Amino acid sequence: MGIVNIDDELHDQLRRASKVSCRSINAQAAFWIKVGMLCETNPTLGFNEIMARELGAAGVSAPLLAVGEA
Repeated sequence: MGIVNIDDELHDQLRRASKVSCRSINAQAAFWIKVGMLCETNPTLGFNEIMARELGAAGVSAPLLAVGEA
């Protein structure tokens, strides 16, 4: 494990996002890094498709909502 230097504005955004997501700052940064890498290596997939694939790979299955159920 190492230290990553980021600018103050990005750190502030990271801190704010971690509160909303109920993650630690490090966990939020790791999430953004992982999703960013997945997006770069799978440019034809959208964010929702990537997240559905990752959740499925982790064994998480949630029923799809029908239109009007949300």
